Amino acid sequence: MATSLAPRRPGPPAAPARGRSGERSARRARLRRRVADNALAYAFMAAGIVCFAVFSWYPLFRGIVLSFQQDNLITDPQWVGLDNYRHLFDDPLFWTAWKNTAEFTGLALLLGYAVPFAIAVLLNELRHFRAYFRIAVYLPVMLPPIVSVMLWQFFYDPGGGLFNTVLRGAHLPTSQWIQSPHTAMISLVLVSTWANMGGATLMYLAALQAIPGELFEAAELDGAGVWARLRYVTLPQMRFIMLVLLLLQIISTMQVFIEPFQLTGFTDPSTITVMTLIYRYAFAVNNDFGLAASMSVLLFAVLGVFAALYLRLTRETDQA
Repeated sequence: MATSLAPRRPGPPAAPARGRSGERSARRARLRRRVADNALAYAFMAAGIVCFAVFSWYPLFRGIVLSFQQDNLITDPQWVGLDNYRHLFDDPLFWTAWKNTAEFTGLALLLGYAVPFAIAVLLNELRHFRAYFRIAVYLPVMLPPIVSVMLWQFFYDPGGGLFNTVLRGAHLPTSQWIQSPHTAMISLVLVSTWANMGGATLMYLAALQAIPGELFEAAELDGAGVWARLRYVTLPQMRFIMLVLLLLQIISTMQVFIEPFQLTGFTDPSTITVMTLIYRYAFAVNNDFGLAASMSVLLFAVLGVFAALYLRLTRETDQA
């Protein structure tokens, strides 16, 4: 039998027997080094994640589950499904609370959104005592909210309160303030605006001082007056911070609780809000934490829409 004498072509070189296992070992070694280098950072992250899980994520999940139960925290909870939500929609106070909350938010935007901006523009134009007025504007924010509300409760006292005393001294008709359904809501808005406008004012003031002075100088050279500079220079340059504060104020004012609870209580239909109705469901009348949780879930869904708008706005600005 003849044997072929043709030379063989060399085949591809054989891969090392431990090539793949060596690569895996190298990857594991790099991963171990990376973990070891960032062990302290991971330790700090773990503590934060545990805190968020215990105090934020678990209560959120528990509240959603509780909204489908009837629970007074004494007897065993009963699963009722969507009955809590059906009860909410059938309760006239549910719609009254949302209407009052929307009214409070609208009035708070008219005052609490415009007044801090006007004060910031005024402070920005000052040349003397600017630091003193900054402290004076921010001082109410440093007070505990309940202290501010109790202070205004004395101001609104229909008998010997400060406001009615001043009106009597000026021979003007007095007012019932928080006792009257016609003035109660605007009275609550005044308290909230006074107590919270300091932070927004300083944010506006910081944004105003970040505007390049060359823009104002160019506008003045073109003959622009105060209102023209405000319209064509100040407002366009502050558009982003104004939108951010608008969304944040909507989210904040829709959760108003201390002002109506302390000044008018949770039984007055003219001032009951979503948060005070939640308190009423849980602690006062119904003693049903499942019903209060379902109201909280609805509020969470509404606020989630504005939070998503805020995140989208900030993300688009960061990308730009």
